Amino acid sequence: MSITVKLITANCGKIVPFNVHEYVANGGYKALRKAMNMEPLDVISEVKDSMLMGRGGAAYPTGVKWEQAYNIKGDTKYIVCNADEGEPGTFKDKVILDQDPLRLIEGMTIAAYILNSRKGFIYIRGEYAKSQEIVNKAIAEAKKQGYLGKNILGTDFEFNIEVLTGAGGYVVGENSALIESSEGKAGRPRMKPPYIKVSGLYKKPTLVNNVETFAAISYIVSEGGKKYRSFGTEFSGGTKLVCLSGNVVNRGVYEVPFGTTLRQIIYDLGGGIADGKNLKLVQVGGSSGACITEDMLDLPLCYNEFKKAGISIGSGAVLVVDDTHCVIDFLEHIYKFFVHESCGKCTPCREGNKQILRIIDKFENGTADYKDYENFNKIIKVMKCTSFCGLGKAAPTALDSCLKYFKDEFEEHRIMRCSAGNCFSQGEV
Repeated sequence: MSITVKLITANCGKIVPFNVHEYVANGGYKALRKAMNMEPLDVISEVKDSMLMGRGGAAYPTGVKWEQAYNIKGDTKYIVCNADEGEPGTFKDKVILDQDPLRLIEGMTIAAYILNSRKGFIYIRGEYAKSQEIVNKAIAEAKKQGYLGKNILGTDFEFNIEVLTGAGGYVVGENSALIESSEGKAGRPRMKPPYIKVSGLYKKPTLVNNVETFAAISYIVSEGGKKYRSFGTEFSGGTKLVCLSGNVVNRGVYEVPFGTTLRQIIYDLGGGIADGKNLKLVQVGGSSGACITEDMLDLPLCYNEFKKAGISIGSGAVLVVDDTHCVIDFLEHIYKFFVHESCGKCTPCREGNKQILRIIDKFENGTADYKDYENFNKIIKVMKCTSFCGLGKAAPTALDSCLKYFKDEFEEHRIMRCSAGNCFSQGEV
């Protein structure tokens, strides 16, 4: 099995991103033409056969989500693409937005045809100003060439897409918070039920998928769900965009088939640890993901295998950290981020992250005691069980995994020692 395969990134770097003629010459809009000559449920069946799971991090079966959206009654339905991409270490959606936005647009248009939707939105994070410009050009060109707007492909099918600018908050990566922000409100998660699929944007049935998810649809429809699935594993169909960053030689975005191991990603694609250093940890899934050790690198990229190991693939971020870094210092940066980005709606997340950071600071300055381990575990449990949204529930994951795999470093710091030599101004090691 090849380490890399280009299914949804096949056009990246090959075509002008907003040139419809070049996109069509490379197989673009073949899927839309095919879908518009199929029954909606037959298209959904292909998506279900593909075993495509939501690529934003939640990994909900896309075909099931589309079927549920199809079965919900309503004269007005919206298609929304979550392109906020605020998870640290994640930059794979930007590759699609910048280099092949028409693939995303085609996937959304197919969804619109299935659900009889006339309006779609792409919510792009505010920091991606250039990406917004490229996507808007692609939308304008698609409309000019008859692939968006009225009378798509000479039929009475009408669908329009509008780009929305994100407001800069990490929490709007959560779909209901994104919907709130799209309506011009503060980006905070909604109470559920009702669920977005029933009462989403402007209280209308709404389908929300990630950029990578929509981008996979054109391949699935044109080539068939089973073919797409064949690139992956029994439980995880197709390919995954992986964002490799940190202390690795070849950083970047790679499209790999499910079943590829983390070791292959880091050493074969990434070229190994930079500057001849040794690996300390790998954080998978962004700042809200688990930190794992080298003995777990042969774990195959598969939602089922990761779940059995007690971790999550999440957004697809793979952050490599070498042994010159201190785990306590590493965690301090993560929880400063979470303290800053908590929307403040619920007490467990708002206060829990502050308390985690306060105790980490105690370890960093050598004033922690055994009681702090107990306090850590209490906070982790409360946040996981009672935070209002999934982001608050996931926030303590990095700490929880580091306590499991790097307890010795916490103990070192408790007695004012830092084997990495990064803490304590006195220079204790």
